[in-house]
Amino acid sequence: MTNNINSRLRKEKIAKVIMQIAGFCIIGSLFLIVGIILYKGVPYLSWDMITETPKGGFYIGKSGGILNAILGSLYLASAATLLAIIIGIPISIYLNLYIKSDSIISRSAKLMFDVLYGIPSIVYGAIAFSIMIWLGIRASLLGGILTITLLTIPIVVRTVDELIKTIPEDLKNVTKSLGATRWESSLILLKYIKTGLFTAMLLAFGRAIGDVAGVLLTTGFSDNIPKYLDEPAATLPLAIFFQLSSPIPEVQGRAYASALILTCIILIIVICTHILTSKNNKQKI
Repeated sequence: MTNNINSRLRKEKIAKVIMQIAGFCIIGSLFLIVGIILYKGVPYLSWDMITETPKGGFYIGKSGGILNAILGSLYLASAATLLAIIIGIPISIYLNLYIKSDSIISRSAKLMFDVLYGIPSIVYGAIAFSIMIWLGIRASLLGGILTITLLTIPIVVRTVDELIKTIPEDLKNVTKSLGATRWESSLILLKYIKTGLFTAMLLAFGRAIGDVAGVLLTTGFSDNIPKYLDEPAATLPLAIFFQLSSPIPEVQGRAYASALILTCIILIIVICTHILTSKNNKQKI
């Protein structure tokens, strides 16, 4: 009996050490990445870089900024997230409230969305590019929005699906007992998880604004701020990619400054997500 207890204690200590090492490695990697971005990006970060569009020769070290990429990323991510929310929430409602959650259709659909969630974004970009060629659509903001929408729909569907699972069965039964239709019941239940819905939206937005492979073939690139959906648009990830490809040190430094701007945007999204998640947990308590 004593040997079994000692053996369990040793395993517990080994597991604890392994988890601590893994945690330190993750935290160390995070600080290393952020540290490199700050070290190489801060010297080249300026107000003109944030508020101006690229001038002639910007990618060979001349004046200008990346306002076109910042606004292009916000346009693309906002529109794609909005479409993903409009499409994804009804799908989750149908899979959980209109059909049995343990039915073959529901389980198969959720498995399909899990697979779609794990598919690399370059695959979405390649498929969207093929469809655009077939339809005669050129690389544009619209093409990028459609590609990123397809990429973020599985995120919204699976996140909302998990949120719906947290709704107490008593609440679902109460809405039914009051004679509410399934659509009316779904609206009531969505109010219960409304904070979580904002979290799902922010997660989708964070994935959309940080993607590069999906928009590489479908969005194109332009030094101008897009005014229409059929115009090509720059994004921050693409701007970083093209600047890092330059052999000029100053342009490479601007790439790290662009990465710092993108990191700050993602950081704001993460902070907002944690705040909303904390509020959601307090409401349930």
